[in-house]
Amino acid sequence: MDTMLNFRCRDNMDEKRLVEKTDQPRTVKSIKKDLLDGGIDRDGDLLVHSSLSSIGWVCGGEVAVIQAFLEAISSGTLVMPTFSGGHSDPSSWENPPVPESWWKTIREEMPAFDPEITPVGSVGKIPEVFRKWPGVKRSYHPVVSFAAKGPNAELIVEDHPLDFPLGKDSPLQLLYDLDAYVLLVGVGYDRNTCFHLGENLAPDSKERTEGSPVKENGKRVWKEYKDIEYRDDLFEKIGKKFEEEFEVERLSIGSAECRYFSLKDAVDFSTEWFTDFRG
Repeated sequence: MDTMLNFRCRDNMDEKRLVEKTDQPRTVKSIKKDLLDGGIDRDGDLLVHSSLSSIGWVCGGEVAVIQAFLEAISSGTLVMPTFSGGHSDPSSWENPPVPESWWKTIREEMPAFDPEITPVGSVGKIPEVFRKWPGVKRSYHPVVSFAAKGPNAELIVEDHPLDFPLGKDSPLQLLYDLDAYVLLVGVGYDRNTCFHLGENLAPDSKERTEGSPVKENGKRVWKEYKDIEYRDDLFEKIGKKFEEEFEVERLSIGSAECRYFSLKDAVDFSTEWFTDFRG
């Protein structure tokens, strides 16, 4: 057997299972059709959270999915979270934690965040490829950056504050002001980042201090900044209530069950929900 083919076979047991669960190949053409048949706005700005495997076996993988989105949203702006949680303070790491004796070394030696080279963390395979796509702009935040391509890309990502990075001056707020929509592709509300903006806007949030390696005046420094205590463990509950009061379109992209809804509606609802919850 050819060496490269043998390597591919050894490395793709997950792909084999995916092929077995897929009725026919997903392609750029089929994914684009699913998006447009599902009512995606060609001209709107869209924040996408995604699971590649949920779509089924895709001919071309992440590249095909991104290409289909860019063709479907031909005049709008495509946005994805490109979070890099490993650039946070090690004292807050839980999955897995590291020994306290390591913290000082990590704070002193971890490379500074660089939007060009720092990979994404746990937000999926598609954003990792998207961040390197020609013409994509990525915001400068060491933990919760966003990447965007389209007419409003620079506006959305250019001034991402270090403090309260998912709050009122963040890319999420700009998406709110632009009346953007959210598409959850094979993932639940626990991945719905815009609820974090609602957390920030609701009164009486608990503040915390975070730290990350960044560049200042061309030099690497460990920088502390302010954020809030997030409760994304509540997001599925909030999402269920949200669907009882607001319009959420259901569509399928390949095998993936998807939800499509107004970011503004979701933020307004979560702001009110957290206000009542804290009260």
